[in-house]
Amino acid sequence: MPKPFLLYVKYVDYLSEKVGRVAMLLIFVMIGVLLLDAVTRNIIRIPLHWGVEMAQFTMAAYYMLGGAYSLQLGDHVRMDLIYDRVSEKTKAKLDVATSGCLLFYLGCLLFGSISSTIYAIETGQRKFSMWNPSMVPIKLIMVFGIVLILLQAVSMLFKDIAKARGQAITHEGEQPTV
Repeated sequence: MPKPFLLYVKYVDYLSEKVGRVAMLLIFVMIGVLLLDAVTRNIIRIPLHWGVEMAQFTMAAYYMLGGAYSLQLGDHVRMDLIYDRVSEKTKAKLDVATSGCLLFYLGCLLFGSISSTIYAIETGQRKFSMWNPSMVPIKLIMVFGIVLILLQAVSMLFKDIAKARGQAITHEGEQPTV
């Protein structure tokens, strides 16, 4: 593979891994918020109006920011009717063939998320609840997460093309797999 593709894969994989590992910690933040909400609501008898919504926002950030890392690790949902029965090279060819659908979907998702974020910024959109938080931060996180997943999908496409050709893209210290 040409050097620019190798550099692209290296840096996007690095970014996806770092953001994904930080996103993993958000599950503990969500648990902490829900635990705090449960304690204050049931023991102290002072309900937090923001607890459940904050947990929802944290879960959304966890999901969106961890998506690229999940894609990189191959931990996403896949229909294995045919896929498990073919060679690694054929799997790579199938992945290349289906990458177009994924990239189209992510492009549409990105377009919609940018439109939604612009609307939230222009109108000062807030969630209609007692806490009434701004929707702008979570929508910005959503756009960033989708961009990162899109970048990772292109990285995966480059790796699949190399694998389909019988080559392997590896990072320093890794063993090539073909």
